[in-house]
Formats: sequence, structure tokens, C-alpha cells
Amino acid sequence: MARYSKGAQKSVKSAMHRKKKGTLKSGKGGKGGKVKSRAQAIAIGLSEAREKGAKVPAKKKGAKKSTTRKKAAPKKKAAPKKKAAKKGGAKKKGTRKKAARKR
Repeated sequence: MARYSKGAQKSVKSAMHRKKKGTLKSGKGGKGGKVKSRAQAIAIGLSEAREKGAKVPAKKKGAKKSTTRKKAAPKKKAAPKKKAAKKGGAKKKGTRKKAARKR
């Protein structure tokens, strides 16, 4: 037995053609932006088929959207490094204090 009726298949096919042509819009009444993803075009075609009363399986409850972006995990701060003790008495250049000039 077929899961999707011929009418449902036809509406998905026409939605895919509209997507390729660039006329498929998202949102109620096509007021949204252009549809760019293949999965979104299929979903729009299936929802149009449901509105017409074609045989389409019901939406899965609690299904997450595949087009949403995940937020990046917060970066952990590295533990402060301990300074190693210097070996030998090497002096740094330019650390001598200038003598105060008298006028």
C-alpha cells in the first residue's frame, strides 16, 4: 500500500519545480523569503497536500526542525599557568634607571 497518494506526490513535485524556478516562498500566504533548501520545499509540498485532503502520513509529534542551527558551546577558560623559576641570574636589557638630572 502506498504511503502517499498520487495527489500528494504531484504537489511535492510542483513545489520542487517552484523551488528550482525561484518562486517558492515560505510562510503563510508566501509572504516569507525564497526557499533554498530541498527539505523545506518537500515539507511545503506535503503541507499543501494535507490542506487539499490528500493521503499523507501525519506529522511526527515533537520532531525537531532540521534547518535550525545549533549554538556554539561556551568556551572554557584555561587554568592560569604557573611561571617557571628562572635559572641563572640573567639580567634584562633596558632595565637600568636613569639618574636624575640636576639643573
